[in-house]
Amino acid sequence: MKARLPQGYTNKGAANMNSMVKQAQKMQEDIQQVQERLEQTDFTETAGGGMVELTMTGGRVLKELKINPDIVDKEEIDELQDIIIAGVNAVIQKIDEESAKEMEKVTGGVSFPGLF
Repeated sequence: MKARLPQGYTNKGAANMNSMVKQAQKMQEDIQQVQERLEQTDFTETAGGGMVELTMTGGRVLKELKINPDIVDKEEIDELQDIIIAGVNAVIQKIDEESAKEMEKVTGGVSFPGLF
């Protein structure tokens, strides 16, 4: 016994599925391009009122650390360490914010856990 489809039935579901797959592939390519661009971008942030300046790549590699000589005091090494930590955290936050903003442009605000 053969199953019959109603007269006028068209299988639009398959076409829609193919379209969705193509859109997802394009979005994945766009996400990868954004991630690569961000990894090559340098982000700079200061801490301690400009006494410490850090430059980090979007891939979170610390490239440069500048310390104003006026802040270096053997008696206050703990303060210097705290300022450096604050600067590293500030530049990481800047990278995260820029990454989120760029990804939102690509995904239209849709979240894909595990992708970014």
